[in-house]
Amino acid sequence: MLLHFFKQNFINPLLELLYDSKAIGILLLGCTLISLVISNIENTDWYTFIWHLEFPVLTKYKLPHNMHLWINDGLMTLFFFLAGMEIKREIKIGELSSVKKSILPISAALGGMIVPALLFHLLNRGSLFSSGWGIPMATDIAFSLGIASLLGKRVPVSAKVFLTALAIIDDLGAILVIAFFYGREMELTYLLCSLGIVFIIFMLNKIIPFGWIQCLLGLALWFCMYNSGIHATLAGILLACLVPTKQLSRYEQKMHSIVHFFILPLFALANTAIVFPQQGFQTLNSRLSWGIIIGLFIGKPAGIILTCWCLVKMKWAMLPYKVNWSILTGIGILAGIGFTMSIFISTLAFSNNTVQNAAKMAVLIASFLSMVIGYAWIVMTNKKALKSGIV
Repeated sequence: MLLHFFKQNFINPLLELLYDSKAIGILLLGCTLISLVISNIENTDWYTFIWHLEFPVLTKYKLPHNMHLWINDGLMTLFFFLAGMEIKREIKIGELSSVKKSILPISAALGGMIVPALLFHLLNRGSLFSSGWGIPMATDIAFSLGIASLLGKRVPVSAKVFLTALAIIDDLGAILVIAFFYGREMELTYLLCSLGIVFIIFMLNKIIPFGWIQCLLGLALWFCMYNSGIHATLAGILLACLVPTKQLSRYEQKMHSIVHFFILPLFALANTAIVFPQQGFQTLNSRLSWGIIIGLFIGKPAGIILTCWCLVKMKWAMLPYKVNWSILTGIGILAGIGFTMSIFISTLAFSNNTVQNAAKMAVLIASFLSMVIGYAWIVMTNKKALKSGIV
C-alpha cells in the first residue's frame, strides 16, 4: 500500500517530469539566468575562474586541461551521442524513413541553415568575424520543443513532429559543419586510430550484442578523435551510428535524463558565464552581433517558410496535417532558438574570449526574441482563427 502510494505520488510524477520537454526548456532557461546573474554581480570573479581553472598535468596525457573544455569536448560528446541516435532512429523508422515523409522537413532544415549563413556572410564578409557563419545555422531541439509544448493544443501534434524532424536534420547539418570547418590541424595517426576503432566496434557488433565493451572502445574513440584535429564530439555521432536499430530506444532512454538534466544545464552554466561589458549596447552594435541576430531571428524562419512554400507550390510536398501557413510561420520563428548548438559553435569559431562573449550574447538575444515572438505569434493567430470560425 505504502509502495503504491509512493509510486503514484512521487515516482510517476518524477518520471513524467524527466520526459517533459517543457521542464527541459525551463531548466535550461533557469540555468542561463542564474549564470548571467552570478557572472555580473560584483566580486564574483570566482564563478568565471572555476570554469577555466587550469590542470596542466592533464596536458601531458593529451586530455582537456580545464573544466570548460571537459564539458564542451567531453560531456557534450554524450549529447551528440544522443542526438546521433535520434537522427538514426528517425532515418530508420521515423519521420525521415521515406522520401515522402522526409522531403519537407529535410528541405526546410536546409533552407533554414543556408539563408542564415548567407545573411551572416553578407554582413561579415571580409571582417575578422567571417568565421562565425555557422553560428546562426542551428536550432535548439530542447528549447524549441519546450516552447511548442507550452503552447499545448494551439500547436498540432503534426507540427511538433515536423519541428522535431527539422531540428534533428539541423543538428546533423551543424555536426557536419563542426567536423569539416571548425576542427584543428589534422593528426593523421590519431585519425587512422579513430577509423580503426570504428571498424573494430562494427565487427564486434556482428559477434556480440552492443554493450559495455563497445562503450569502452567508444571512450578510446573519443580520445583519438580529441587528438586527431576533428572535434571530439564527432565520436558521439560515430558511436551512435554503430548502435543497432533495435537497441536505439534502450540507449536513448538511458541517456535522456543524463543529457537533458545534467549535461545541458552544466553546459548552460559554463558557457553563459558572460560578464556584460560596460559599453553593452556598443558591443552588440557590431557586424558580428547583427549577423547572428538577423540570421537566427529573421533568416531562420525566412529560409524554412520560403523553402516550404516553393515545395508546396510545385506540388512536391504537402503541409503536415492540420498545419496552415500561420502555424508554420510560428514554427519557423521558434526554430530561430539557437542556444545550445549556436553557443557551442561560438566557442569553436573564435579563440578570443571577448568575441566569444559578444557572439554568445547575440545568440541569447536572438533566441529570446524567437522564443517570445514565436509564442506570441501562435497565440495571436489561434485567437484570430477562433474568432473567424476557422478552428
